[in-house]
Amino acid sequence: MFNFFKKKSPIDVLQEQYKKLMKEGYDLSTVDRKASSIKYAEAEKIQEQIAALVKEGKK
Repeated sequence: MFNFFKKKSPIDVLQEQYKKLMKEGYDLSTVDRKASSIKYAEAEKIQEQIAALVKEGKK
């Protein structure tokens, strides 16, 4: 009920950015292939950041 007061973790924020970039890349895939590839590359960088945070948290 009061979930909107809860602060998001850095991983949650990055996951939202990743989802957004993947959707944008998919939407661009039928219109502009080069722009789509750029969005997918940005999403891949976000995914690497998420993996680093998860790995760091498990130590």
